[in-house]
Amino acid sequence: MLTRKLSLWMSASINNGSSLQAKVSSIIPQLSSETLPFPFMQSCYETLNCSGVVMPYLARFTRPYSLLSLNDLRDNKGARKQKTRKGRGIGSGKGKTAGRGHKGQKARGTMKFGFEGGQTPLRRRMPKRGFKNPFSLTFQPVGLGKIAKLINAGKIDSSELITMKTLKDAGAIGKQIEDGVRLMGRGSEQITWPIHLEVSRVTVRAKAAVEAAGGSVRRVYYNQLGLRALLKPEWFEKKGRLLPRAARPSPKQRDKVDSIGRLPAPTKPIPFILEEKEEVSGASVS
Repeated sequence: MLTRKLSLWMSASINNGSSLQAKVSSIIPQLSSETLPFPFMQSCYETLNCSGVVMPYLARFTRPYSLLSLNDLRDNKGARKQKTRKGRGIGSGKGKTAGRGHKGQKARGTMKFGFEGGQTPLRRRMPKRGFKNPFSLTFQPVGLGKIAKLINAGKIDSSELITMKTLKDAGAIGKQIEDGVRLMGRGSEQITWPIHLEVSRVTVRAKAAVEAAGGSVRRVYYNQLGLRALLKPEWFEKKGRLLPRAARPSPKQRDKVDSIGRLPAPTKPIPFILEEKEEVSGASVS
C-alpha cells in the first residue's frame, strides 16, 4: 500500500506541485538535499520539491523505489486450472456417477489398455507388415580418405597395424560401435603408401586400393564381448577380470572373415599365406 500511495503522490506532484507542496509543508518540516542518504533520493527531492519540501516517507527508504512488489505478482487468468473433483455433489456436474454413467463394466471396474469389450481389438485386426532380422549386423563405415588425413596429421602411425581400436582412439569412428567397422573406398586416391589394417568388413574398391599401394587388409571376427575387450580393455582391468578368449565365427560368417580377432589389440600384422586362404575356403565349402 505504501508504494502505491507513493506512486500516486509522485505523479500528482509532477502534475500539480503547488497543491502537494502545501499539504506536505503543513505536516512535516523542510529537508535539504544534503541530508538525504542516497543519490536517487536527491534526484526525487529536486523533482518533487521545487521549494525545498519533500515527502516524509522519502527519508525512510532503504532500497531503490519500484512500482512492482512481490505481493503484486499474480498468474495470468486461466494459467492454473483447478482439478476436477468427482463425486462431490450434483452441482459440480461430476457427482453421483462421476461421469461413468449407469451400470455396465465401464461403470464398475477397469479394463486393460486396448480392451474393446470382447471383440477383436484394433491391434489384432491390423495386418502385420515386414519383420526384423535378428541376425542382421550393423557396421560403422570409415573411408580411406579419413584414415589418410589422420596419418598426415600424425594421429595414426602408418608403420604399425591399424586396428579398430586405433581408429577409435584417433577419432576416425564414433564411440558407439555395434558389430564392427566397415572399410570404405572413399578417398582411396590419397593412399600412396603401404598400410596394414584389421577391420570387420571391407569393400572391393577399398581392398584393391590398399593392396595396390603395397598394404593389406584383413577381415577379423569379434563377438560382442571380444569387441568390448578390444576397444575398452581398461573396463576389464577396473572390474578385476581377465580378457576373454577370442571367439570363433558362426558357420554363416566363416566365408566373410579371414581370421579370428586377437586380444589384446595387436600391433603387428599377420601375413597372408596361400595355405591359410585355402583352409578358409575349404572350411566354408564343407
